[in-house]
Amino acid sequence: MTSVAISTEPVATRRPSPRRFVMCRPDYFDVFYSINPWMDPEAPVDRDRAIDQWETLRTAFESHGHHVDVVPGEPGLPDMVFAANSGVIVGDRAISARFTHAERADEGPAYHRWFDARGFAKLAAAQEVNEGEGDFVLVGERFLAATGFRSSPAAHREVEEYFGIPVVTLDLVDPRFYHLDTVLMVLGDGHIAYYPPAFAEPSRAVLAELFPDAIVATEADAVVLGLNGVSDGYNVFLSPRATDLAAAVKAVGYNPIPVDLSEFLKAGGGIKCCTLEVH
Repeated sequence: MTSVAISTEPVATRRPSPRRFVMCRPDYFDVFYSINPWMDPEAPVDRDRAIDQWETLRTAFESHGHHVDVVPGEPGLPDMVFAANSGVIVGDRAISARFTHAERADEGPAYHRWFDARGFAKLAAAQEVNEGEGDFVLVGERFLAATGFRSSPAAHREVEEYFGIPVVTLDLVDPRFYHLDTVLMVLGDGHIAYYPPAFAEPSRAVLAELFPDAIVATEADAVVLGLNGVSDGYNVFLSPRATDLAAAVKAVGYNPIPVDLSEFLKAGGGIKCCTLEVH
């Protein structure tokens, strides 16, 4: 079975919009601990290859009209490259992350210092366990937010109150997909692609009701983190291994752009993991 778009409506005309992204160069990227099923400290990381892949992604964003701010990495924080986990930014408000695992705890303050230097009018450090855009996805006028492995339900309430934006809670059930951004990608206004088996049944029902024209991805797409992609409303940057998903998004008017971040798959990360959006 291939990924499919379940809408029968005519193909829409898609248009890109300029985005602002935050990324962290993987100068210290490595896998020397294991906090998810993808990580094996015995599997060597090719850091030079990782840097090349990251630079290719950055260039792809910039060549399509998007601005990229780069946060310097810090020694001893190999997962800091996964900027999406660093917090949530909407307008002049930002909230920095508070991580589940001790191995990543220092990333929250590191990113908070960088956010502070950028001069946001409102900046807070999360008081609840909150892994940023890994688990909080802004779709139109609402956040979709996940719990089950990382961010807590209390963090959902904290974000809703801080930004004044409604939060819809979703429960993840497959440990391979421990963040929402590993199994759900925003394609355009009110349009998503996702992998239903990663969610508890009540959450599947919520997604089906909210997004009846969603693209439904297969396990083959999900296990290569094909859904861990970034869209600007037309161009969809995604794993070259997610061939069925690429065909599905193309069929409904998007432009798939394959970018290989396979070295980061060793840590359970992909394109979106490396990309925090300034909404």
